[in-house]
Amino acid sequence: MCGRTACTLAPDEVSRACSYRNRGGRRRQPRWRDGDADKYRPSYNKSPQSMNPVLLSQRHFDKNAPVDECVLASMRWGLVPGWFKESDPSKMQFSTSNCRSESILQKKSYKDPLIKGQRCVILADGFYEWRREEKGKQPFFIYFPQTQGPSQDQDGSATSARNKENSLCPAVEPLTEGQAEGEWTGWKLLTMAGLFDCWTPPGGGEPLYTYSVITVKASPGLQSIHDRMPAILDGEKEVRRWLNFGEVKSLDALELLQSKDILTFHPVSSVVNNSRNNSPECLQPVDPNSKKEPKPTASSKMMKSWLTSSAPSKRKEPDTSESKERKTKAQCKRTGAVQQWLQGANKKARTK
Repeated sequence: MCGRTACTLAPDEVSRACSYRNRGGRRRQPRWRDGDADKYRPSYNKSPQSMNPVLLSQRHFDKNAPVDECVLASMRWGLVPGWFKESDPSKMQFSTSNCRSESILQKKSYKDPLIKGQRCVILADGFYEWRREEKGKQPFFIYFPQTQGPSQDQDGSATSARNKENSLCPAVEPLTEGQAEGEWTGWKLLTMAGLFDCWTPPGGGEPLYTYSVITVKASPGLQSIHDRMPAILDGEKEVRRWLNFGEVKSLDALELLQSKDILTFHPVSSVVNNSRNNSPECLQPVDPNSKKEPKPTASSKMMKSWLTSSAPSKRKEPDTSESKERKTKAQCKRTGAVQQWLQGANKKARTK
């Protein structure tokens, strides 16, 4: 399952982080739908019903758009079927934050959007999952391994040519001759397969776009934490196929929904258990069995290097209005908030 995520990038950074190459080989940054950038609020602790960044084909909104053009939208987590008759979507009697891949064709709520090609990619820094233990539940933060340079991955081994070619985000490396200025070298966003729908109140009103995260059986590396995981789209090629509803039919797209043993994770504090808590502490690695400060990870070093070397950006501080506690003691001040996390991010992240 997937019931909590984090997405801390500002709207402009999200756009840069999910740049892609069109059919002509030119790298492009997806734009936000009009007004949607303002609906999204960065957060260290996002739960269902929150607004989150979603990548999808521009053809859902403009039938004349190029087949490979993508657009960013803010959608609410928890799919509300277009056929829902009540005037208030909160009156739904069942949860739609997750959709099991095995039963996607058996439930009308998901089958209808799938057949219509309403496929999307949910973007996040990573997601949280809880492992049952004798003394309760231990939360973990799960994400893509972050690269430190052009030829090194998180554990120091060489990055494969396939990962370089298919990576949705550019490799984390300094600008070189011929490289586009402003190319993204920050946190590699997790790309999760999802379905979306558009619901309009029976009495009229603004359409509501919502989504569900598709889940699959957990990969071997995550089975010790939970038996389910989001369906991860690994690289630009898979993302492109999932979004291309015009040329890639629904049944063919379903073949992309596989358990992939490609994620890394680390344990975090139980402070994340309360969805109202929104601070860097939610992401901070901890050692459940020791009070000693752990060692910094390659991923945390990479992000710290990015933050200290990059020019100041228009990063929004995480929105605590979702938790009704704006500007708490967490001191989430633009990049300073992430740096607070990095300064405490001292546990070596475990990999599959």
